[in-house]
Amino acid sequence: MKARIATLLLASSFTLASAANAFEPNKPTCIAPAKPGGGFDLTCRIVSTGFEKAGLTKVPMAVTFMPGGIGAVAYNYINSSNPDDPNKLVAFSSGSLLNIAQGKFGRNLDENDARWVGAVGVDYGAIMVKADAPWNTLDELVKAIKKDPSKFVLGAGGSVGSQDWMKAAILMKSSGMDPKKMRYVAYEGGGEALAALLGGHISVFPGDVGEMKGLVESGKVKVLAIMSPKRLTGEYSKYPTAIEQGYNAEWTILRGYYLGPKVSDEAYNYWEGQFQKAYKSPEFEQVVLDKDLVPLKLSGKALDAYVKERVAYMRGLAKEAGLIK
Repeated sequence: MKARIATLLLASSFTLASAANAFEPNKPTCIAPAKPGGGFDLTCRIVSTGFEKAGLTKVPMAVTFMPGGIGAVAYNYINSSNPDDPNKLVAFSSGSLLNIAQGKFGRNLDENDARWVGAVGVDYGAIMVKADAPWNTLDELVKAIKKDPSKFVLGAGGSVGSQDWMKAAILMKSSGMDPKKMRYVAYEGGGEALAALLGGHISVFPGDVGEMKGLVESGKVKVLAIMSPKRLTGEYSKYPTAIEQGYNAEWTILRGYYLGPKVSDEAYNYWEGQFQKAYKSPEFEQVVLDKDLVPLKLSGKALDAYVKERVAYMRGLAKEAGLIK
């Protein structure tokens, strides 16, 4: 009997020790690879605030900033200095993936140098023109551009090779036109590009769904197409997709997080589990919706596969456009 009790006590002690040794972040941090106020800041605030409201954090998650190269500085920092740090989530976007695809994060770094752990939401590209523009459908716009391409200037808040440029290039390609021949003007940000659109300096603004609501409500612009795989629901359901109008022009803007490439499976599984719990929380979902994103429940191996497929797709687009060899 004593031997049996001793065995049970030993087993109980082992179980408690195992529970005590289970990974728990002691300094959870989200790194936003940009200055405060941008999309990466928004992405970090979602996980920081959302996890807190969903009751998933024992220790408040800090947000730090590491600007440079749409994520390049942070990606290099994690790989060189903190590849196994289980406390650091780093925000990424489709812009980050596009730069990885073009080799802008460094010759020796690619999509395999991170552990992609969780996504929170997506935005989509949107083709916008001035409210008083003569075109009311994407097809009318495309036919006008084909008739006299020299009259049309597309512009957005991103340089050649950026997400905004890529949206314009995809539209041209889906219309049977050579993206390398389009007239494109790069601005410092979306605000400048919109000012140029309203001032008549550009004809088409390939922006994002997240920034179009106020503009449409103000009566300044009209949306000819949303670059989503299928028509959105809710207040955006009245806008047709480019695909349903006969143009294979889709651009999904993903927002999520990665861990260093050498983070342990234990820590990786912990964070994936946290995202899985968050996806079931109405409080977390509301935080995502409040940031004008469409919730996306994708984590772990499924996210890893999606990211790698997306980078391969972007790499192909970049090659076709002559941005890389």
